[in-house]
Amino acid sequence: QLHVVESGGGLVQPGGSLRLSCTPSGFTFDLYAIGWFRQAPGKEREGVACISSSGGVTDYADSVKGRFTISRDNAKNTVYLQMNSLKPEDTAIYYCAAGSIATLREYEYDYWGQGTQVSVSS
Repeated sequence: QLHVVESGGGLVQPGGSLRLSCTPSGFTFDLYAIGWFRQAPGKEREGVACISSSGGVTDYADSVKGRFTISRDNAKNTVYLQMNSLKPEDTAIYYCAAGSIATLREYEYDYWGQGTQVSVSS
């Protein structure tokens, strides 16, 4: 079964940084756009960042612009989400997904992971 695997979550203090990684299982990433999404307790899942298959196009939710950076290394078959200046409101389960176009619309994505928990608290 094709899916993706997220890693790198954890507990961090406000103002701290984390880097999430996303790798495929059963396929290679280089033909797929990748999106990062998150779901906080009691809230709907929202798009955070996305990147095209070549890495030439990226987009971010307004809430993370200037703090988060999405990147990819197709040679390593990995997509990263560098998260800086983390805030308590960034606390959520973060999901990675692979699809055909780079968009923050989750219905455009075909393959999903099970998520990784990010908690921002002092």
